Amino acid sequence: MDGIINIYKEAGYTSFDVVAKLRGILKTKKIGHTGTLDPQATGVLPVCLGRATKLCELMLEKEKMYEAVMLLGVTTDTEDMTGTVLTEQDAFVTKEELLNAARHFTGPYHQVPPMYSALKVDGKRLYELARQGKEVERAFRPVIIFENEALEFQLKPDKTVAEVTLRIRCSKGTYIRSLIRDMGEYLGCGACMKSLKRTRAGAFSIDTAVTLSEVEKARDEGRLVELIHPIDKMLEKYKKITILPEWEKYLYNGNKLTTDMLVENAGGTDREGFRIYDTKDRLIGLYRYHAEEKILKADKMFLP
Repeated sequence: MDGIINIYKEAGYTSFDVVAKLRGILKTKKIGHTGTLDPQATGVLPVCLGRATKLCELMLEKEKMYEAVMLLGVTTDTEDMTGTVLTEQDAFVTKEELLNAARHFTGPYHQVPPMYSALKVDGKRLYELARQGKEVERAFRPVIIFENEALEFQLKPDKTVAEVTLRIRCSKGTYIRSLIRDMGEYLGCGACMKSLKRTRAGAFSIDTAVTLSEVEKARDEGRLVELIHPIDKMLEKYKKITILPEWEKYLYNGNKLTTDMLVENAGGTDREGFRIYDTKDRLIGLYRYHAEEKILKADKMFLP
């Protein structure tokens, strides 16, 4: 059971809950998720199985896309609707002002992560400190907002904005709650996140995501294989190259390779890396070419 299941995480589950439930459904221990979603958030949560767990770290690097509802005029200690209200005021924000804020927060910017997060400061999770009523200084984190588009407005009788649904495409490490907090501060009225749905994580979109109950049903009907995406799906950007038969055992041991051990050349300026396969067309490793030494070194091994 090697590959990735694209789970649709439902509200109320933590990412850890999803992994724990899948362990029970699939009767496997080698399993890991690829990026935490808050308990009340929904959407795409790719889960790696077996040999694919070696990809978890790599998948965390991928950009993600969300749909988030921003509530204007309200701030909370958690930066979403699950927390205690800190401030509440009338917000008189026009559509154009909101669009200007979205444009302002498109591109690279330095973000302060929320206190209610799993990041560690001096060995302690921030949310643990927050629950003790403590607030500590957090370092700015560089993030990139590739896209920040207003999809739908909910207007008040005076035609100013009460809520807006945003589509956000961003780099790893971005907290959408904190982006909305910063947009609210920029607008001068404060804001918090009302809801969040992740619609894409790397190569996986919400269109192909399945719920835990759908996985359970597929298991009972003997259709699990239909839901498991091969490891290769995550590595499509890397060029595929096959080892020559006489060097297969050398490859299986994770040794360094030279280009004459391969069916075709794997040198040049390709810095993304290469997928190296054995003669049975099985993915064995992800290798990177080092021009100064004229060799390929293994980044990840996926031995059967």
